[in-house]
Amino acid sequence: MTRDEFNSFCANLKATSHVVQWGNADVWKVGGKVFALCGWNDGKDAFTFKATDLAFEVLGGEPGIRSAPYLASRGMKWLQVYDERGMSDASLREHVVTSYELVVAKLTKKLRAELGV
Repeated sequence: MTRDEFNSFCANLKATSHVVQWGNADVWKVGGKVFALCGWNDGKDAFTFKATDLAFEVLGGEPGIRSAPYLASRGMKWLQVYDERGMSDASLREHVVTSYELVVAKLTKKLRAELGV
């Protein structure tokens, strides 16, 4: 997946916002909370997302996938696909949607209603 394809995919999720920060990373948010990023890999595209406990344990040691720098070191369950071998585009899209859903679930009921999610 390219950075443009990643950004296009994230933009099509409901009530998302996009900012460029942290060293030119594309940062995607819902309700002001981050759910996905593209950047942080020595100038190459790397895709970062919040993971379920199971996905974090299973995928964290796979080739091309690692615990997300900075985020996982703070005890958060975030993964980064930093190499094409890491996962297919379809799998990456599924994990980004799961990340989005995990973040939406933590928003207040009021904010979810305001955002229509």
